[in-house]
Amino acid sequence: MSTVTATQTAQEVLKNLARKDTSAASDSKAADSRIQFLTLLTTQLQNQDPMNPMENAELTSQLAQLSTVEGIEKLNTVMGQLLDSQSSAEGLQAAALVGRGVLVEGKGLQLTDAGAVGGFEVDGPADSVVLSIKDASGLEVATVTVDDVDAGSQNYVWDGTTADGSRAADGTYTVSVKATLAGEDVVARPLEFGAVTSVIRGPNSTDLQVGSLGIFKVSEIKQIL
Repeated sequence: MSTVTATQTAQEVLKNLARKDTSAASDSKAADSRIQFLTLLTTQLQNQDPMNPMENAELTSQLAQLSTVEGIEKLNTVMGQLLDSQSSAEGLQAAALVGRGVLVEGKGLQLTDAGAVGGFEVDGPADSVVLSIKDASGLEVATVTVDDVDAGSQNYVWDGTTADGSRAADGTYTVSVKATLAGEDVVARPLEFGAVTSVIRGPNSTDLQVGSLGIFKVSEIKQIL
């Protein structure tokens, strides 16, 4: 059984005493700024030329500047708190994706005994989308056709059946996509399936590790399956 010694307790107390209250420090800094400004203003009033005193408008302008600076400092503090809250919320949402299957931009397609899951994204509506599935040597082994799709991301399942009706070997394949609307090309790109394995909290964003596919931003997740 582990025990806690008096030395450890003392160390914890000292550690807590060494912590700085950032809120109090911020308030102290703002107070110091106000004192410095008022000190300068008072000195200026005391040493002004009696024959040419400071105009009321000038005094009012300087006081307004002080108020503006204080307002900006408070706004920056509030914005910082909002950004911290947003980052925490984004991290919690991302954590819920661990273990879930997602679609991200990529041309790989992994075939297993249960089949293969893939996807594609089109920038506009299309009346025909043809997915060409190729093996490691670049030879087309099968095609998947999807009709009448809206703009956005879509998913599909390939059962492994090749063009000649045989069963393709399990493994990694590549996919290219061609979408058309009334015979005109529509911009399209293939999407790759992967499972979210971990969440990475960075200084500017929350990222997701999608298996061996790499690290993606939450905004790069095209579809959650």
